[in-house]
Amino acid sequence: MRLVQTILWFAVFTASAIAQPATGALQAERGGRGGQEAGMRSVEIAPDGRVTFRLHAPNAGEVLLNGNWPGGRGMKMIKDASGNWSVTTEPLKPESWVYTFTVDGITALDPLNSQVARDITRYQNLLLVSGPESEFIKVSRVPHGTVAEVWYPSTGLKTDRRMAVYLPPGYETSAARYPVLYLIHGGSSDEDQWLEMGAANVILDNLIAQRRAKPMIIIMPNANWNDIAALDFGGVRASTAVPGAGGLPPAGGISYDRAEQEIVGDIIPFVEKAYRTLPGRENRAITGLSMGGGIAINVGLKRLDIFANVGEFSAGIFGGVAAGAYPEFAFEKVSPGFLKDPAATNRKLKVLYFACGTEDPRIPFQQKIAGNLRSKGINLVFKGFPGDHEWRVWRYSLADMAPLLFK
Repeated sequence: MRLVQTILWFAVFTASAIAQPATGALQAERGGRGGQEAGMRSVEIAPDGRVTFRLHAPNAGEVLLNGNWPGGRGMKMIKDASGNWSVTTEPLKPESWVYTFTVDGITALDPLNSQVARDITRYQNLLLVSGPESEFIKVSRVPHGTVAEVWYPSTGLKTDRRMAVYLPPGYETSAARYPVLYLIHGGSSDEDQWLEMGAANVILDNLIAQRRAKPMIIIMPNANWNDIAALDFGGVRASTAVPGAGGLPPAGGISYDRAEQEIVGDIIPFVEKAYRTLPGRENRAITGLSMGGGIAINVGLKRLDIFANVGEFSAGIFGGVAAGAYPEFAFEKVSPGFLKDPAATNRKLKVLYFACGTEDPRIPFQQKIAGNLRSKGINLVFKGFPGDHEWRVWRYSLADMAPLLFK
């Protein structure tokens, strides 16, 4: 079992389920405990949202700050007589942001900020700018759910594969049964990403505590169907490690038939045997981001006998990306009768939800599809959130969709 670093919103994963802490040590918000011990605060957030970054590198010739906020790339830092480099940003909006330093051309993490997250193959430091807009991703003094890494048998790979599981607060001490949301990551990501970058557990903890969302189980599989587990588990791909796995699509490749086999044929039966779930399609939902949104739409709408709640966040299946996109999505091919009998479709679908970033090149295509569906009488919730093809959009999307489910 690999060691997963503790990050801003995520309790440490282990092979067994563990309860999240009641309070979060949001050290990056205060500059980092390590920075205080060293006598220098590497991150200091002013009341107006301006952030000062510092790095001790006396022998460096150039240090740049690289953040994911607007204008955050390549910010030149200034060195003082003690060898400390610093720069102050313009006011940042309340949000969770990531950053790294570039020291003489080499990417470096902040050694005084222990809050580190992995986004696919990139490791970055985290900071949280507090404010009303970011409260939903801030660890609060509320009851917390449990996160775990769970192995299930895959018939496609003829071996065990790993998925992440969120159990709502009180699951272990109750006899209640719960609905299930199947939440899928984007291309090249893995089963860890909705926790490491998406704060899915924190978002649901807060929504449930506010009674805005029903307590639910969340299942986060690895949607690279020939991966056994996240790449940092050891980089093992079944196509090279497991006999008989040849012929599967490459890692990150999309196979909707394989997705249906894995989700409907393997994961759902395992989940419903291993956990106290509520039966029936009304108590199942599926959604995902980007590639995962395409999987959710193709599997969810095809299998309306299994899912009554279907969504997608920023999927490219409607157009707006260079490869694999087509402006007119074949709803009737995926789900016969979907458009021909909208009344029947609306009876089957409790929630149909689309979301996209307002700066994402996919949004005009999403808006067109949303307009077409509504013109044909299909009930659809469509939302645009500030941002491009990025995690802040997908966190907003999850926080907006979850309260609609299982009502």
